[in-house]
Amino acid sequence: MIFYFSGTGNSYHAARKIAEGLHDSMVDIASAIHNHRYSYTLAEGEKLGFVFPVYSWAMPEAVEKFIDHLQIQHKGNLYTYGVCTCGSTAGKSISFLETALHQKGIALDSGFSVVMPDNYVVLFPVDSPQVQLKKQNHADEIIQLILRAVKLEKRHFFRVKKGKGATIKSHLIQPLFRIGATKTAPFYSTEDCIGCGLCAKVCTSHCISIKDNIPVWTKPQCNMCLACLHHCPKRAIQYGKSTAKHGRYLHPDYKQRKGETI
Repeated sequence: MIFYFSGTGNSYHAARKIAEGLHDSMVDIASAIHNHRYSYTLAEGEKLGFVFPVYSWAMPEAVEKFIDHLQIQHKGNLYTYGVCTCGSTAGKSISFLETALHQKGIALDSGFSVVMPDNYVVLFPVDSPQVQLKKQNHADEIIQLILRAVKLEKRHFFRVKKGKGATIKSHLIQPLFRIGATKTAPFYSTEDCIGCGLCAKVCTSHCISIKDNIPVWTKPQCNMCLACLHHCPKRAIQYGKSTAKHGRYLHPDYKQRKGETI
């Protein structure tokens, strides 16, 4: 069973490719939290996987909270692995996953990072289409190597690109991100909004309501996955002053899955 969290499709794609290779099932963490589904039973011999994006050199707070409530029933030896997708480096994301699982009595046997196109347009422009394709193709090669390691159930096996200053970034900058960079107040929609409601549908925090054909953010903070912004078919959703000029990004898997052609 693979638990995944994804806003723009990178982690969804990685989870899907691994699930296909293992003939495994996938569980959307955001939906599970919304529906209060925390109890799962694994078949004998079934592996346990977690796939998620890196937010400010750590795993998303939603993933951390989900694991805190997670109840896993299984028989025999359990093989557990984690995969994080990142724009460049992962920091201590997998280490945080290992700690969270350890507190639940679950050992993390292997962990991996996969570099994929960045989508944090609050600060950075998206990669060019050529760079996106190059990163996606290389990511698929890495995912196949990860799949091989998981099939072989390699233990004490970690291939994570932490980057320089990982400890400082993950332990000092990341908490500041959760406090100050996840506020919903800077979100707004422009006059290009057509009131389609897609933003509310894809919001992993379930905090968007459509009122008078305009999206309204109903919570002071969110996961900051930017799914609403990147999925908008009219690019009408903005965050602050920079996102209008920084482009949009969805993994091709999400474009196909959501029926979008952004």
